[in-house]
Amino acid sequence: MTQTTDNQKEGKWFLREAEDKFRNKVIPHIPSFIETYHLTYMTLLWSGLIVLFGWLARGNIKWLWLVSLMIFFQYLTDLFDGALGRYRNTGLVKWGYYMDHFLDFLFLSSIILAYALLFPPGLAIVFFILLTLSCSFLVSVYLSFVSSNKLNISFLRMGPTEGRIALILLNTLLIIFGVPLAQKALPYIAGAETIILFLMVYKTQKKLWKEDMAAKDGQRIAP
Repeated sequence: MTQTTDNQKEGKWFLREAEDKFRNKVIPHIPSFIETYHLTYMTLLWSGLIVLFGWLARGNIKWLWLVSLMIFFQYLTDLFDGALGRYRNTGLVKWGYYMDHFLDFLFLSSIILAYALLFPPGLAIVFFILLTLSCSFLVSVYLSFVSSNKLNISFLRMGPTEGRIALILLNTLLIIFGVPLAQKALPYIAGAETIILFLMVYKTQKKLWKEDMAAKDGQRIAP
């Protein structure tokens, strides 16, 4: 993330250690003409292509392979953009905070829209619910960051990397088994997202509550 420093980041996910090693090894070799904001802006391209390939997948489900490829490319540019700015001391803190988060929302929306184009039109309300739930995770993370100055981007040892892997696996299953079978799973996916979101919000608000109460107690005993 372009907008945060290392001491503001929290969270543990399964692939974090391997991911950090990979990023630190690659960063010094990125060509000098590529700047951190170039990588950030690439999410616009990946998001647009995801929608296009989702639309094309209506005629040939194998276009989902390219949707998965765009998800992987977005992972790479998102992984390196902030790290490149820190490595070269060229990071854009306020711009990065705004654009990185806005483009995260745009990227997530493009994926939901691509799936909505692929499935029958009668399921529009289901995808609206899925979009609302998915974006609620982003809202919770960003509000928590504003409240605590800590960006916790993982929950239950799952982070953005595992989320992208899950989407690529979902695309693979769609290609193999087709849309009709996946259509039956949509209510269960929405239900699972609802439960996880509830647990995440509950845990976050409980943590912030304790911090507020500790601060109040500290004020009471201060001379």
